Amino acid sequence: MEVPAINLKAILFIHWLLTIWGCMLWLPPSYTWGNFTMLAMGVWAMAQRDSVDAILMFLLGMTVTIVTDIVHFGLFYPANARITHTGRFSIGMAILSLILKPLSCFFVYQMYRERGGDYNIHFAFPTVTRNRDAYQSIEQQDPPGSSAKPFVQSEDQHPSVRSY
Repeated sequence: MEVPAINLKAILFIHWLLTIWGCMLWLPPSYTWGNFTMLAMGVWAMAQRDSVDAILMFLLGMTVTIVTDIVHFGLFYPANARITHTGRFSIGMAILSLILKPLSCFFVYQMYRERGGDYNIHFAFPTVTRNRDAYQSIEQQDPPGSSAKPFVQSEDQHPSVRSY
């Protein structure tokens, strides 16, 4: 099944609009700073279309804001207060933004893979391998007539100062 191509501009616009509407009334400045910083990384990813680092930072920023949004909602949700219509709208848009973020993360991860990013998560301990098949030998790069060891002198030569 082919994943539909979603434009990064559309993701940024939707989250920008929902963040503005979510910040209207009840959330603290830390919510605003965190989400607009994440959106700034998204603008960076949009401006540098070939950059793997930019899209990865946007993806990581989005996943971090998922966690911080949950914390903000848990701490600052008005439990017993009388909420106005504007407050309900603001709360609803902030929650809708949070609901859409995992889906946006999925699409941004697809963009990351398209740009050449390959982030595989390994939970194993690092190991040292002796497989050197992927390496090219240094000695194969020298022409056949040149000496591969410039500092090793032959047996009939006396040690002397070399000019470089």
